[in-house]
Amino acid sequence: MAGRGGPAPAEDLQRILDVDRLIHEPARLLIVALLASVGEADFVFLQRETGLTKGNLSSHLARLEQSDYVRIEKSFRGKIPQTVCSLTSEGRSAFKTYRSQMRRTMGGRPG
Repeated sequence: MAGRGGPAPAEDLQRILDVDRLIHEPARLLIVALLASVGEADFVFLQRETGLTKGNLSSHLARLEQSDYVRIEKSFRGKIPQTVCSLTSEGRSAFKTYRSQMRRTMGGRPG
């Protein structure tokens, strides 16, 4: 808070505006956070853990893949298709930056 040694309100707002909007969307944030914690995960695991529909999860994964944040590998286990997802180094870096920005933005706030 301004006047108490914290950033001015305009700086707080700018920090919020500067966060990575691609990751900030709640469903994508959940996907990225899960992948950051487990390393890689198959589609079924991600669907179960996020509670997203197949279509919604597919859409968010496609968006993350287009931005080079997520790597998607499709293969077959016998005759069963398997989709495995993981964060790219760019995705890990973006998530690390996002977390730092959110910590700075939320730091010192009552709550």
